[in-house]
Amino acid sequence: MTSSPASASPEATPRSSWIALAVLILGVSMALLDTTIVNVALPTIRTSLDASEGTLSWIISGYALAYGLALIPAGRVGDRVGHKWVFVVGLAGFTLASLWCGLADGATELIVARVVQGLCGGIFFPAVTALIQLMFAGRTRGRAFAVMGAAIGFSTALGPIVGGLLIEAFGENEGWRSIFFVNLPFGVIAVAAAIVLLPRIVVGSSARGVDVVGLLLISVALVAVLVPLIEGEDAGWPWWTWASLVGGLLLLVAFAFWERRVAGRGGSPLVPPRLFAHAAFTGGVILALVYFAAFTSIFFTISIFWQSGLGHSALASGIVSVPFAIGSIVGASQSERLTHRLGRTVLVIGTGMVALGLVSLWLVLWLVPTGDLTHWTLAAPLLVGGIGSGLFIAPNAQFIVATVDRDQAGAASGVIGTMQRVGSAAGIAVVGSVLFGSLTFPPGRPTPEVVADAFAHGATMAMAMATSAALAVAAFLLVFTLPRRADDRVRPS
Repeated sequence: MTSSPASASPEATPRSSWIALAVLILGVSMALLDTTIVNVALPTIRTSLDASEGTLSWIISGYALAYGLALIPAGRVGDRVGHKWVFVVGLAGFTLASLWCGLADGATELIVARVVQGLCGGIFFPAVTALIQLMFAGRTRGRAFAVMGAAIGFSTALGPIVGGLLIEAFGENEGWRSIFFVNLPFGVIAVAAAIVLLPRIVVGSSARGVDVVGLLLISVALVAVLVPLIEGEDAGWPWWTWASLVGGLLLLVAFAFWERRVAGRGGSPLVPPRLFAHAAFTGGVILALVYFAAFTSIFFTISIFWQSGLGHSALASGIVSVPFAIGSIVGASQSERLTHRLGRTVLVIGTGMVALGLVSLWLVLWLVPTGDLTHWTLAAPLLVGGIGSGLFIAPNAQFIVATVDRDQAGAASGVIGTMQRVGSAAGIAVVGSVLFGSLTFPPGRPTPEVVADAFAHGATMAMAMATSAALAVAAFLLVFTLPRRADDRVRPS
């Protein structure tokens, strides 16, 4: 099936483009659902595979980090060979990796499989945004991106509910495997539909190839920073954790110098340094990282606390997130209309509501005795946060891209997507370290009863949620670095 980019008139958008969008959204939903569906399964994975606290964090962070690092090179390859086949290959790999995750015999194998799954998710995701950009135009393109934004917010928030239902249906011991197996039928359907229905659009690219050295530098740097954040608390913060942190930071500096060198020689850097000539873009990139660190980490914290701390089932843990999911749907459904009318004010309202929701959630967890907590206790703060998240997630990338010149939009989009996923990984690492670091256990591997007692006699949950709330407040402040409207372009400073 061949096609050309849609014309500027919304009426000219063919029906086949909307059908193709449905296929793309199915792939997006699978990838984003897997960022949070695993959260409710973590306590059962811990018991089934005798996994450590660090392993639980790696199962989430490894996926997010691999996902983020694959985005930019996958987008470059798609420009050269066509985004349709990059989408098909990536989604097929994601489906097979899901099967591997479900069959994993040990914690290490599960982490590796999750990294491969995230890598494949990062391969096909840039094709989604590229094809929407090419198939739609004008206000219709905005509506298509709003649909994608709604799918991102809804899938992320729905993950714990779906995971809880599956574990409830297939059992606490081995039911966690079903959260990966559920991807198989949808993956097969999506791959087959993509082969038949997605248009073959090859735009071509002036890029001279993928910056392999830059990719290796940033990958090793981020892993070097994340490893001590995840493993440090469990290991007692030995010297190598601090050496790894310092080494990671030095590699980030080396990466920056390398990118400037590649650009100076007329090459194609992984992250073009000229993007950061726009101070507002730098603020927007930090905003993407900080917001997703706050947003993703709350489900990780609540899921572990609700099951390991309070002894509830995985389904009960999933039900806690229902208000957030409902709020995300409501917010995302209005985001495109309100963005057109209010501009940046929508992002201000959205991040403000998320910050208010998480601060309120922290206060509830701090003030209400652990034994008195129910899902109703957390419903109002989560609903407010969910509405705000729905308002923010759909349009935020448009506003950050609006901080750079139009010929830099593609590179800017790749950087933003990467920072969102890196933010998710870093948020889990930092909040997980705070959560597990505030627990006090006797020597040896703690039993479920000991874990529950540790949660009940400390402010562990409140401390972890305070970290997420602080990140949300920082995101609210960073919104003001963005232009007032998505069609405003700022010039290099």
